[in-house]
Amino acid sequence: MKRLCALLFTLTFLSTLPLSTRAAEGPGKFKVGEFEFTRPAKWEWVDVGNSPMRKAQLKVTSTDKQSANAEVVFYYFGEGGAGGTKANVDRWLGQFQEPREKLNSKIEDVTVGKHKMTLVQAEGTYMSGMPGAGHPAIPQANSMLLGAILESPQGNVFIKMTGPDKLVKASHETFKKMARSALE
Repeated sequence: MKRLCALLFTLTFLSTLPLSTRAAEGPGKFKVGEFEFTRPAKWEWVDVGNSPMRKAQLKVTSTDKQSANAEVVFYYFGEGGAGGTKANVDRWLGQFQEPREKLNSKIEDVTVGKHKMTLVQAEGTYMSGMPGAGHPAIPQANSMLLGAILESPQGNVFIKMTGPDKLVKASHETFKKMARSALE
């Protein structure tokens, strides 16, 4: 009984901590493929369990507590897995309800050291869910996607941030800095 009370007290105490304190519980640095990333201080670590596709996940919390949060997912499939850069950019842009020409999309290729990184940006009605997995896609209006594909002979790493457009726009520079620093 004492252990149960102690556990309940601990869980209650942890739930009252500010998000910035709880976010520190995840690793500050983590590796996906050959790249090591530094988790931005205010972004929370999310456990991905045994997901064969998701290698890491972070949550960006809305400051107004009324809006939805954004998620940042890191995918790694190994050498030659998940298709090339263009196929993934097309897949990401195809996850919006609007046609590609109405997404205010931007695609930028950057070379850092010996690695190429493709940055992707799009705004519109994001259709969340697993495409082709038998789950209905849920339209999320006023959303934004930021993506980065870090190319490597050992297998590309795909990073995709999705969420409310205002929150994702506010996180844009932090996202780019995190992705770029893994290449340096």
